[in-house]
Amino acid sequence: MENKGSDEVETLKTKFVSVWHNVKYSWALKSKTSFSRNSPVLLLGKCYHFKAEDDDSVAEACSEACDEDSVVGNVEAFRKDFTSRVWLTYREELPPLPGSTLTSDCGWGCMLRAGQMMLAQALILHFLGRDWTWSEAMALQPLDTETWTTSAAKRLVASLQGPSRPPEHGPPPPLQTQAPGSAEEADAHLKEMYHRSLVSWFGDSPSAQLGLHRLIRTGLTMGKQAGDWYGPAVVAHILKKAVEEAMDPGLAGITAYVSQDCTVYSADVIDSHRAPRAGQPSAERSEAPPTSQSDQPVSASTLTDSRAVIILIPVRLGGEKTNPDYFNFAKSILSLEYCIGIIGGKPKQACYFVGFQDDSLIYMDPHYCQSFVDVSTSNFPLQSYHCPSPKKMPFSKMDPSCTIGFYSKSAQDYERISQELSKVLQPSAKEKYPAFTFVQGHGRDYDLSAGLTPEKREWPFIRDPRRTVTTTGDFVLL
Repeated sequence: MENKGSDEVETLKTKFVSVWHNVKYSWALKSKTSFSRNSPVLLLGKCYHFKAEDDDSVAEACSEACDEDSVVGNVEAFRKDFTSRVWLTYREELPPLPGSTLTSDCGWGCMLRAGQMMLAQALILHFLGRDWTWSEAMALQPLDTETWTTSAAKRLVASLQGPSRPPEHGPPPPLQTQAPGSAEEADAHLKEMYHRSLVSWFGDSPSAQLGLHRLIRTGLTMGKQAGDWYGPAVVAHILKKAVEEAMDPGLAGITAYVSQDCTVYSADVIDSHRAPRAGQPSAERSEAPPTSQSDQPVSASTLTDSRAVIILIPVRLGGEKTNPDYFNFAKSILSLEYCIGIIGGKPKQACYFVGFQDDSLIYMDPHYCQSFVDVSTSNFPLQSYHCPSPKKMPFSKMDPSCTIGFYSKSAQDYERISQELSKVLQPSAKEKYPAFTFVQGHGRDYDLSAGLTPEKREWPFIRDPRRTVTTTGDFVLL
């Protein structure tokens, strides 16, 4: 009887916590995010300027801010590019999370969601290329106050009345093979199939390859539980293991690597590019979907001896606060097309950084509670997986603990990336130490962190829970 009573108390406690989080994160009213017309905007290696198209200073400003291959575009092009990034947020009404009775990640899962967004960007580069944009991106409208409060009120009533159980479902539906007639339509159709399959991998069900349930189950092996705070370094290791253990054939051509003690060991990355997964014959890799960083997918047969690698580098850019000397470094990183962003944020409030303007970071915010979406259906709605409203935050408010991500298509690609990043990492007169380094050889040759668990590797990334800050929302031109 005592066990039954304690279970009922725990269930009631969980229910009230869920209700509170639903109110807190669903009723968050957003102010406008201001963008200047006089400065370029960088978004994951793409440069945009909101001045008039015929202004001669536009191209000059963008060329100074980023490399010569970057695209110069206007506000509409920026909106379409930003909205096309995959947005993963808090969700409710989920199947119970592993090792708990929780049915929502509101209030604690923001770093996992930020990590999912960074991983999704890597998969976009892998399958669709950096130039891809979602055809329906411009149709999304910013979520206004009425929308949020109405939906939040409905969720609050539903939560108080009783829990709803979403249906258990299997793997995502197979890709449709039928395509429209013209070559252009067929290409767009193929890319939309990749887009939909990619989003389904992040579904909130136990069977989703890279979903919240899978990440939490992986975290259990590292001493983390549902409801715990996950730091950026631990999330990097969770993402790595989740990608390595994914069984979907579509993910066979990609793996992940996490740096050790802010050091990237080149031989380990190259081995990751070349080695098949444990128990997986090399012939199986040829069945993976085509991968390319260009706009056109390439034949998988040309990549049978190579896997792409997602490189994750946990770093600390200062002591209690981010050192201003690293601001230019962060800008340089976010100006690279093979950068998949930075996960970090404010103390105890994670976000996914994707760009900057002047001395402010542009980020995607996971702190919105949305309803469960069943991604096992053939035409599940995609709108809640894309965000039409960028946010900005001063560099000075960025927490120093973060994880930086890069996408490397092949061993040859990695050689170029490591050379370019080594130049970016050269300390300036102000910087005494680079944020991370590249070293030849394998990590085992140095044996600096042998036996360390991911939790112990997390120790430099200490956060001060007393520090609190506010957020912003939609953007408007000034």
